[in-house]
Amino acid sequence: MTNGSLVFAGGGVAGIAWEVGVIAGIADADPQLAEHLLAPEVTFIGTSAGSAVAAQLASGVDLDTLYAAQVSDDTAEFDPRVDLAALMERFMAAAQPDASTAESLQAIGRLALDTQTVAEAERMVSIDARLPYEEWPDRRLLITAVDAVSGEFRVFDAASGVRLGAAVAASCAVPGVWPPVTIGDRRYMDGGMRSLANADLAAGSDWVLVVAPILDGVPGFGQIPPGELESLAPAPVHVVYADEASFAAFGVNPLDPATRPASAAAGRSIGAASAHRIRAALDRTH
Repeated sequence: MTNGSLVFAGGGVAGIAWEVGVIAGIADADPQLAEHLLAPEVTFIGTSAGSAVAAQLASGVDLDTLYAAQVSDDTAEFDPRVDLAALMERFMAAAQPDASTAESLQAIGRLALDTQTVAEAERMVSIDARLPYEEWPDRRLLITAVDAVSGEFRVFDAASGVRLGAAVAASCAVPGVWPPVTIGDRRYMDGGMRSLANADLAAGSDWVLVVAPILDGVPGFGQIPPGELESLAPAPVHVVYADEASFAAFGVNPLDPATRPASAAAGRSIGAASAHRIRAALDRTH
C-alpha cells in the first residue's frame, strides 16, 4: 500500500473534527492500516476543511493529540453566524445555469470579494491555531484554492513559496463567510468551489482513500462528481462517507465550533466500522 493518496474534503469545523475522528477510528480498529495510510510516501490532498486535516496529519502529531484538540472546549474557532440557507441562495443566483465553470467561479469570486466579513488578520488567528507547525511538512501535501478574480484553480505545495497557514486559509475561505486570502497580488477563496474533494489530483496513485463528511448518493451542491472518482482508474478508490448520526452531529451549522466534539465522536465511530472495508478495497493493490 505504497504511493497512495489520502484525500480530505470540505465540511466546516464539524468536518475537520469528523475527519480527524475517522482517521483515529481507523487506528483504533486497525493500527497497521492507519500506519500504511499515514506513511511518509503517501500524498495528502486537502480541500477547505480538509486542508486543515491534511496539514495536521502531515505534521506528524499523534492522533490522540489531534483528536483531543477536537473534543476540547478550548478552541480558537469562532462562529461567523452566517445564514447558510441564504448564502446557498446567493451561490445559486451567482452561478447561472448557462454559465461556464470559469464564469460561475468568477461570479462566486465577486460574491466573496463583495461580502463584508471579519478581517483577514482576525481569521488567521483561527487558522494558525489549527496548525501544529508553521513550516510545510517533509512529505507531499497538496492544498487547493481558487483565484477569486479569475476563477483559476490553484494547488499549493511546499514548492509554491507560500506560507502553509496562508495556503490553508485560502483553501478554507468560504465565499460570503470568510475573507478571500491575499497571497502576493492575488486573492483566493475556498478550493471547494471547484470540487468538494478535488480527488482528481490523486490521479496516478496506486490507491486513493477519500474522507468526505457528506451522505453518499444525495444529489446537489457539495457532492463528489462521479467522473472525478472514475478519473482515478485503475487505482482502487474507497470513499468514507458520513452517516445520519454524523449529520445529526454536524447540526444545522457545521461552521459552529460547538459541533466539534459530537462530530469527532461520530467520525471515530465510522472510522472504526469502516476499517475492514478500507483494507479490503485498498489491498487490491497487492
